Amino acid sequence: MPLIHANGLEKTYRLGRVDVPALRGADCDIEAGEFVAITGPSGSGKSTLMHILGCLDTPTAGRYELDGEDVSRLRGKTLAHVRNRKVGFVFQTFNLMPRLNVLENVALPLQYRGGIPRAERKSRARAILARLGMGDRMDHRPDELSGGERQRVAIARALVGEPAILMADEPTGNLDSQSGAEVMKTFRELHEAGHTILLVTHDANVAAEAHRTIHISDGRVV
Repeated sequence: MPLIHANGLEKTYRLGRVDVPALRGADCDIEAGEFVAITGPSGSGKSTLMHILGCLDTPTAGRYELDGEDVSRLRGKTLAHVRNRKVGFVFQTFNLMPRLNVLENVALPLQYRGGIPRAERKSRARAILARLGMGDRMDHRPDELSGGERQRVAIARALVGEPAILMADEPTGNLDSQSGAEVMKTFRELHEAGHTILLVTHDANVAAEAHRTIHISDGRVV
């Protein structure tokens, strides 16, 4: 059974009196351990697809199973619970909390999950930061880091909860070429260590790092 199984996903947004279709029956399967890129032109629906696969949004129609669980019709706290357990997110804009230091940012998802003692949260955050080469930056705040360092902190935060899949939306979009290459090196190393990775990108060089590409056009997988 694939880790991700999506069949006939549709998503329509209502803008005033107009219905705007973003997905028009998208299908995809992703196996555990794969490194997959979603590509497509601006407005093709690739980010909408990722948001549904990452349980940030729900489809208007179609079926979506994540790790064997049908999450197509889950809403609110129930969907958030699945997302917090199963998915780690990396965003183009990092989304780090400016008032927290690196260690606190990485430990934060474990606090939201609840039931994990503070000492264990910090221990797990330290371990993943050290693994990603950020062990000497734990006391720094985000504005004291380079763009590439901030993205590595964001990756550490996404991984600290040991998710089934790591999802990244344009993870190199705000970085210079050298920092982007370093971030992609981190993704390659994570994949080699057994992590399942799904990333959205418009950059052909970034997509080439993945082992498989899903191309979206006009809301459909082509």
